Amino acid sequence: MKGFDVPTALVTLLLVLIVWSAVRLALTVRGRSRGFLSDANRATYETLHTAARAARHLGAGLTPTGGAKAAKHLRVLLDTPALALTDAAGVVTWEGAGGHHAEQVAALARSTLRDGATVVLDQGEVHCLDPDCTIRGVVISPIASEGRVVGALAAFGPHADAGLVRATGEVAGWLSAQIELAELGKERSRATEAELAALRAQISPHFIYNSLAAIASFVRTDPDRARDLLLEFADFTRYALRRGGAFTTLADELRNVERYLVLEQARFGERLQVSLLIAPEVLSVTVPYLTIQPLVENAVRHGLANLERTQTVSITAGDLGSEAEIVIDDDGSGADPARIQGILDGTIETQSHGLANVDARLRTIYGDDRGLVVETAPGAGMRVSFRVPKFLPATHPAADPKLATP
Repeated sequence: MKGFDVPTALVTLLLVLIVWSAVRLALTVRGRSRGFLSDANRATYETLHTAARAARHLGAGLTPTGGAKAAKHLRVLLDTPALALTDAAGVVTWEGAGGHHAEQVAALARSTLRDGATVVLDQGEVHCLDPDCTIRGVVISPIASEGRVVGALAAFGPHADAGLVRATGEVAGWLSAQIELAELGKERSRATEAELAALRAQISPHFIYNSLAAIASFVRTDPDRARDLLLEFADFTRYALRRGGAFTTLADELRNVERYLVLEQARFGERLQVSLLIAPEVLSVTVPYLTIQPLVENAVRHGLANLERTQTVSITAGDLGSEAEIVIDDDGSGADPARIQGILDGTIETQSHGLANVDARLRTIYGDDRGLVVETAPGAGMRVSFRVPKFLPATHPAADPKLATP
């Protein structure tokens, strides 16, 4: 053929083969690095991934809504045609084929809920009038929390072999762990709410009496100031006693601190000086409700207790990148560091629970490494600081406290 160069064609063919081999090798290496080295690894990943997807819906416990969503993934884990979840009150959800068997679950699970024993009904022992229905057996295993049976997992299928019995028992055990975690979360939430209620109860009698006494002292000598102080007092108590969420913005928290300090300055006069240094970019950061005011109150009450001179309380809120840092610093009388540590640990009792309360709530919400940092010594004042993440999706500030009903 004219114009066909054999050596050139061979070289071209060799180059094509080399490039193709290189591409295949690269694709193979990439697949191995991004994929799985064995079928066992793939099966392990898929099992863990499915379990994780089910766990997302169990955060509130064994609820109908969460149970229905989790059951889809649990049925995949057990590889069974149908699955039911039940609690002590009845069927929480049915997932899969043969929905007409759902009415049988309560009766079938009765002994499991009562005795905590796994029930196995093999082929033909689950009655059904539909000749085309494949459900003829079931394995029912208990779901327990803190030593008591709170529900049951029922896996339905053509028969109940040994593999399904073991798998159902393991998944029920895993469900038990998830329910216990949900209960623990509820307990921590209840504990936080109780601590907040205790803090409100402490603020009310102590602060109300002193504030009203200060306002009364101006009624005759300076009626306009008395009126302004009364309005500040009303706004402060509305915020402190509001019924809302456990979080607010730093701006709202600081605004309430300002009200508190205005009322305290009316009481102490020039003996109390205040300094604020707030980075504007952290004003929208979400913080736990009533965290800063108790710390400022602690600085005022205990800092001025044994002083005749002027005391300065400084409040700083700074931007540390992913975190916001809040610092309350005073040049008052200070305290013994060992005593402060004992108050935070709960080994020393005190009539003022502000420090310990705020520290406990911060640790409950953010973790043990996010509690208060207290630096003090007798006669050297006190510096109390804490940090909060600037972005935490699980927290939401409450609505405007002026719209809430105390």
